[in-house]
Amino acid sequence: MEQRYEFQVEESDQGQRVDRLLAGLLSECSRSFLQKLVERGAITVNGSGLTEKKYKVKAGDRLGVTLPEPELLKLEPEDLPLDIVYEDEDVAVVNKPRGMVVHPAPGNETGTMVNALLYHCKSLSSINGIIRPGIVHRIDKDTSGLLMVAKNDAAHRALAEQLAVHSITRIYQAVVFHNLKEDRGTVDAPIGRDPKNRLRMAVTQRNSKPAVTHWRVEERFGSFTRITARLETGRTHQIRVHMAHIGHPLLGDPLYGPKKQPVELQGQALHAQTLGFVHPVTGQYLEFTVPAPEEFQKAVERLRSKYGSAPVDWTDREGETT
Repeated sequence: MEQRYEFQVEESDQGQRVDRLLAGLLSECSRSFLQKLVERGAITVNGSGLTEKKYKVKAGDRLGVTLPEPELLKLEPEDLPLDIVYEDEDVAVVNKPRGMVVHPAPGNETGTMVNALLYHCKSLSSINGIIRPGIVHRIDKDTSGLLMVAKNDAAHRALAEQLAVHSITRIYQAVVFHNLKEDRGTVDAPIGRDPKNRLRMAVTQRNSKPAVTHWRVEERFGSFTRITARLETGRTHQIRVHMAHIGHPLLGDPLYGPKKQPVELQGQALHAQTLGFVHPVTGQYLEFTVPAPEEFQKAVERLRSKYGSAPVDWTDREGETT
């Protein structure tokens, strides 16, 4: 099925090439693929088909993008590096690197985690269709960290049911702008497609779903804060949207935060560090934790060096901490 997106250019984006702007907003689409969409007439500006690949957008331009469904026959196993944290006959847990797309999408029909899984695994669940075998849940291209994979349909159904009742443990590490005055908190605000910008998600009452994020402060450095965030629900861009909603967008996230970033990062400072679930066959609770990637850790060290560090000691704090 084709996907249609609409976007109104903000004044801060004026003068950017249309392919560069859209590649930043549609993270799974490469600039070369977007240029091909221009050739096909699949990108419009103010209702008219765009013909100039190097077109520089103007404030107020209304951009329309029609993404075709990936060609399913191109989905092939690929011998790609895959950091498998746990694996048995029913499930696997993978530590996805930043920059890797989870499953094929327009402009990224190879090099995805699914391509690597097809090479590595003898079987994967089929519930989510041909282009998403084994995929129970996803994280963004530029978010690193843990994902669970189902190797058969029975395991997939059991894991999906745990997601539905919010019993999966999903804890993220993130760095946000500004100083969070409280040590912990909860954002309970519904998320849906941004009515003003169809390429973003937003806290909205319109066509939205409930979303709950619990956060706690781990360390403060001047105008930035390192947090852990626990997902109660799992909406698209949930942590990014919720933290921006309360005035603390993620470092390295120009989609929901400042266009100019103080630390150079390839994507937002967000890492899925802990994943826990009940095994669909044995009934045993399994939990896995992986450290943030080197780029994330270096960004934190630069902030510590520049602004100093004030960690929060949770050792003797009672109750649920995230």
